[in-house]
Amino acid sequence: MSKVYFVRHGETVWNSENKICGVTDSPLTAKGREQAAEAARNVLALGIQADEILYSPLSRARDTALCIAEATGFPAREEPRLIEQNFGKYESTPGGAEFLAAKKQFASRYEGGESMLHLAQRVYNLLDELRAQPDKTYFLVAHNGIARVVNSYFYEMTNDEYATFSLQNCEVREYEFE
Repeated sequence: MSKVYFVRHGETVWNSENKICGVTDSPLTAKGREQAAEAARNVLALGIQADEILYSPLSRARDTALCIAEATGFPAREEPRLIEQNFGKYESTPGGAEFLAAKKQFASRYEGGESMLHLAQRVYNLLDELRAQPDKTYFLVAHNGIARVVNSYFYEMTNDEYATFSLQNCEVREYEFE
């Protein structure tokens, strides 16, 4: 049976400032680099094995993934479909109630961004490809927006649950393809 582990990147400068990063490339903080190292130690301690790490092209996910790859020896490669959602006018803002409401509008492009529907299409296509690889285990290292889509691929979610779903920085989630 194939599996996917999802890891959200470590803390970024904008995470620490409570700003929406989206496709803006906010680097890891010192705390974020330590979170990545701790995630790698946890993977080793749990004895998790993976065939490959796929990561977003944004530096916060790449740096987290490469830290895990170095510690575990898992091969790693960039996967463009794991780039965070473009949140348009909300990029670099603190978000708030207006942003939370906008995340429930799946066709909205946030005035210059990417809709939830487009995001889901690219991530679901990737997951369908991974599902077709029998007995393979993958680590996906990406972003909170991608985490929502991955979770919705495996579990039924209401619009409210989807809009509020969140992983902590460097939290690891396991999913199994049926």
